[in-house]
Amino acid sequence: MPTVGVREFKNRATQIVRAVREELTEYVVTLDGQPVAVLRPYTAQDEVVRRVAEADEAVAQLLAIVDEVTANAIPGVSGVRALEEERESRWASLTRASSSRR
Repeated sequence: MPTVGVREFKNRATQIVRAVREELTEYVVTLDGQPVAVLRPYTAQDEVVRRVAEADEAVAQLLAIVDEVTANAIPGVSGVRALEEERESRWASLTRASSSRR
């Protein structure tokens, strides 16, 4: 696996990335002679990992919403009724604000 210093990488980035893509070459990138990164082709497995991470994040966001809704639920009031009441309250607030400007 060839090594490339960060300065050389900066100067030859397009050429190096093209070699990674077209020739499936892997490079070790060094800084002050010490390895700091590996540049390698993006694989189908990488795409699977990325998509799973995106799905995990979406599920985490949904679970956070569920927790927030659960924490703010009003006992004995359905979610539909609570939403209707919220909309009615906001509409009333908007119409009051609109009429006070006249």
